Amino acid sequence: MVLHFLVDLTILAFKTLTERKTRAVLTIAGIAIGPLALVMITSVVDGYADYVIEQIQGLGQNAIVLFPSSGYKFTENDLNAIRIIDNVVRAEPFYSIQAQVKVGGDNKIIFVYAIPIDIVFETIKSIEVYEGNVPTTSEYVRAVVGHQIAFKDGEKVYDIGDAMVLTFMRNERGRNTVKRATVMVSAILKEFGGAFILSPDTTVFLPLEAGHRIFGLNQWSGIFVLARSSDDVTKIVDELRSMYRNSAEIISFQGIASIVNSVTGAMNFILFAASLSAFAVAIAGVAATMITSVIERTREIGVLKALGFTSEYVLAMILMESIIMSLIGGAIGITLGIAGGYTLATAGLELRASSQASIVIRAGPKITMELIVRTMGLTMLIGIAGGIFPAYRASKIPPAVALRYE
Repeated sequence: MVLHFLVDLTILAFKTLTERKTRAVLTIAGIAIGPLALVMITSVVDGYADYVIEQIQGLGQNAIVLFPSSGYKFTENDLNAIRIIDNVVRAEPFYSIQAQVKVGGDNKIIFVYAIPIDIVFETIKSIEVYEGNVPTTSEYVRAVVGHQIAFKDGEKVYDIGDAMVLTFMRNERGRNTVKRATVMVSAILKEFGGAFILSPDTTVFLPLEAGHRIFGLNQWSGIFVLARSSDDVTKIVDELRSMYRNSAEIISFQGIASIVNSVTGAMNFILFAASLSAFAVAIAGVAATMITSVIERTREIGVLKALGFTSEYVLAMILMESIIMSLIGGAIGITLGIAGGYTLATAGLELRASSQASIVIRAGPKITMELIVRTMGLTMLIGIAGGIFPAYRASKIPPAVALRYE
């Protein structure tokens, strides 16, 4: 009985909407804006956030990096103090510089790390050697080269045993001087992917001794710390902060992932709040449409009541019209939002460190059933909120008054 009643209401509502096509189409278009914006922007933000977190976690959730603050210099004493902290597996110093190298006739900005290379493989489990051998600690002129440095457009530019000239800046007596260093390719890495904090594809790794002997650096750029497990990171970071206070910056990949999660949550809340304005406008539009419809159909409502329609039936009939418009608008908005999300995602997100150094990351939108259900639920509320007052008003029209209405 109830199902039959709902089917009849739906058929009647569709018939009424088709008789006023222009008004219905405009109202549905207004309703669709909210779901479109919510699905498109939220899915893209969530997609990029998941990508960023995945990349950070892929770099090692048990890794911690210390950078000296201005005026502070790491020494062997710092290294020994860090190594005796509970659950610290390894602590190694490193040198880092930004350099330029010729790749197929073009100048490419790369990063160079002089570090015990085995700790890189120990931390980033997914790094693999494409060909060649990892140099020993004494082979400081031999380098492990990222895939995008050794290859360009699928063509090999550097082979095992080739010399590679690195151009870099070094501060000497307060002046920046252009320097060049030649290293030999000892190993080439497999393509890693789009990591953006430390991108192995655009990095050259050398043994620690290279920092001093090849690049003339006398001060460590930082200390790389490896915790026993990711569960120990927070405790170790707290202890390091109590040790160094303002003397060093302490960064953990796990901490960055947590920050990204927090920022994403805040962004989603802001986006949701902004989308509510579109939903509020849609509610006003639905209410205006339904009030106009009720006024135009006053005599019709009177006839229906004279034929036996109760106030509850009239209320349900008018409310069904607004709900159907909301369902259609929601479906259109969600569909366009999904399409818009994929379109936005294909553009990519450019992270620029300088005018010459930039990385473009691409991630697909995160379309989940939870997002679709939540969006459709909000859209249904539009229909109910916008239609409830006009429906109530229509249900209270006395049949005698309605039949005399001109």
